[in-house]
Amino acid sequence: MNPYYILDTMAISAGVHKSFDCTDCHNSEYKTYPHKSDLKLQPLSTCLDCHGGDASFAKYKFEEIEKEFKKSVHFKVYGEYFNCSKCHSQHTYVATARNSTNVLDIVDYNNKMCLSCHNDMKKYKLVSGHANPKLVVIHDWLPNQELHFRHVRCIECHTEVRDSLMVSHNILSKDHASKKCAECHSANSKLKASLYKYQNLQKRTEKGTISSLLTNSSYTIGTHQSPLLKLLSILIFLAVLSGIIIHSIFRIIKKKK
Repeated sequence: MNPYYILDTMAISAGVHKSFDCTDCHNSEYKTYPHKSDLKLQPLSTCLDCHGGDASFAKYKFEEIEKEFKKSVHFKVYGEYFNCSKCHSQHTYVATARNSTNVLDIVDYNNKMCLSCHNDMKKYKLVSGHANPKLVVIHDWLPNQELHFRHVRCIECHTEVRDSLMVSHNILSKDHASKKCAECHSANSKLKASLYKYQNLQKRTEKGTISSLLTNSSYTIGTHQSPLLKLLSILIFLAVLSGIIIHSIFRIIKKKK
């Protein structure tokens, strides 16, 4: 079978639509397996086909997302051919940004959506009609590429941030992508309005400042973390603290004598 048509049942069971039967979205003929080949030509439902105009889903702002998406470079170039399912598989999509308290998990999941096309030679050419430019080459201006790719979502630089939306869907063309370091590496960082704006991520601070500093493995606004230096700084801090405690104990014992 064509591998593009084989679905991972484990991934489906973890997705947002896990409680649905196939025929809730597909033709009743999908009950027969193997499916008839012409069924695959039927268009998939978009998010708004089910969620549009539904008050119970109003908080997700699907209509506003649709408007923003239609401003994006993907829609301008490919029109209706480029729809929700090109990035968000109806079968396996997981709302990671809303539910995860780990920034790295959110970054990894979101970036994999972008890389599923932009780092896949065949799929990219199938969609775009031209060869896939190498990401490392077109980002050669970016210092510490590996750190940025691992700790920051592609959309932080490639979208126009909207305060009213959890995730901006207006994907900008490469000419309008953010390339100014100070936009992220500053006290007034744009990351506060994008990656770090989720309420569930703010739970980090509930542990207290010290605990948050020691356990937070995510990208740090205004700088970048080196795991080795971070470990070294923790060891130095603990050594100094231990020295103070031991010194105080000896002072107390000596004073009693």
